[in-house]
Amino acid sequence: MSEEKNKSLTIFETFKIRRHYDEEKEGWYFSVIDIVAALIEQSDYQKARKYWNQLKKRLKNEGNESVTNCHQLKLLATDGKG
Repeated sequence: MSEEKNKSLTIFETFKIRRHYDEEKEGWYFSVIDIVAALIEQSDYQKARKYWNQLKKRLKNEGNESVTNCHQLKLLATDGKG
């Protein structure tokens, strides 16, 4: 798969979801914040990011371990910045 296809956008309704294909693991990685923005229908990235951060905090406080403690993957911003 070409490098361009490895880091691409997919569209969910009107929301752009950033994604990356890992050829070694043969799997896609998607931007959680982009998915959250689409689910809550929020076009403001910062508001979607804050929503996700608050949700993670609440889940952790409830003892939910569905959110792992991992670092963010580097994905291109919607404006093309890295």
